[in-house]
Amino acid sequence: MPITPLHLGLGASCKALGNRKFSFLIFAGAQVLMDLEPLLGIILGWKTLHLYTHNLIGALFIGIIAIIIGKPMSEIILRTIDQESKRYITWKVAAFSAFIGSFSHILLDAFMHADMYPFFPLSKSQILLGLIPYSYIFYGCLIGFIIGGVAFLIRELLSTPSKFS
Repeated sequence: MPITPLHLGLGASCKALGNRKFSFLIFAGAQVLMDLEPLLGIILGWKTLHLYTHNLIGALFIGIIAIIIGKPMSEIILRTIDQESKRYITWKVAAFSAFIGSFSHILLDAFMHADMYPFFPLSKSQILLGLIPYSYIFYGCLIGFIIGGVAFLIRELLSTPSKFS
């Protein structure tokens, strides 16, 4: 399934750990950009769904696009949610979040997809395929999403002064 929420578990954990030094929105945007190729492949009936974006060069390219598009879009979203906020995302945070998003995506997918070649075009080796069972990846990401999400929410609740005090 393209544009799977599976990868967001890692993003939620990174957000919980990094707080303001990590943008979950840019990370999530990188995930969507990475999976545009498989989505098009499914629609158009391609035999190989994970080729051009799902390798080290593709992840670098997608990461750069995610930085350029993700920083302004994420800032607009954050300001729309909290209009009193003057929060902004630095280019350093945008780059870190986008590249964690794109490179972690190929790492996780390299364990699962038989049509993925992380070192393409230099090699069509699949050295990571099947090393970790899919269920471990799935539940690991799910648990990461739950723990990361809860930790982030607790941090936000504790750092926000109550309107009723």
